[in-house]
Amino acid sequence: MSITSAATLATLHRTGPRRITDLAAIEGVTQPAMTVLVRVMEESGLVERRGDASDKRVTLVWLTEAGTSYVQARRQAGVDAFARLIDGLTDDEIEALEAALPALAHLAELEDQDRDREGPQR
Repeated sequence: MSITSAATLATLHRTGPRRITDLAAIEGVTQPAMTVLVRVMEESGLVERRGDASDKRVTLVWLTEAGTSYVQARRQAGVDAFARLIDGLTDDEIEALEAALPALAHLAELEDQDRDREGPQR
């Protein structure tokens, strides 16, 4: 799976259903490229297109159960990889990481806020 495909699935998991134009802007690709990407992911059973209940002219891309499982499995694989790496650290290094966790969590929140604020306008 391409990085853009994985990132698009993660965006849908984090933000919920989106228009193709919004996804293209968030992921930094053209609308035609995102349309092709969504079609491929749809054929793979990872996403589906549904009408928007509030605006019948709009089609939204939804994450399927298979897409949700894929995102969760990738995240767990990342957690497992970090756990293996952390096992190789000294106690002092682990304490330094623990001390940095609040700042790292805040940094992640700022990134999410920035992405949500700028997403569709990019």
